[in-house]
Amino acid sequence: MTSRFYLEIDRSLITQIKISTFAPYFTDMQKALIYFALGTVVSFLINYFFLSSDNMGLELYYAIAFGAAWGIAYYLDTPDFTLPKKLGLSFLAMAILVLIGTLLFKLELAIPSILKFSMVFVAYYVIASFRATKSLRK
Repeated sequence: MTSRFYLEIDRSLITQIKISTFAPYFTDMQKALIYFALGTVVSFLINYFFLSSDNMGLELYYAIAFGAAWGIAYYLDTPDFTLPKKLGLSFLAMAILVLIGTLLFKLELAIPSILKFSMVFVAYYVIASFRATKSLRK
């Protein structure tokens, strides 16, 4: 007695599976962009209302560095990235910040952006280390 099983595959189901496997990456990127935007806006508003600097462009640059740190830290907060890769990408982001800051301003004015970036980046992972999942995503 021989039994044969036939598997009928719906092509629309395959398309849905392919799209759903990539959906978390899009949502993670969107969330990272939201962290970037909120970090930038909050940092700029705090600096604008409480520190009242004369150079608005420089304050915006520092706010972008602050927001970029939150966005990149959130995006890299996944087991998919190894620690050396996380460190390498954060150093690459800091190098880009210094390059842009040096082109727009002077090197002496670009250095504080690295300090803001690294403090926020480290703070993100310190806060995450207190959680049982070691991640702020879950």
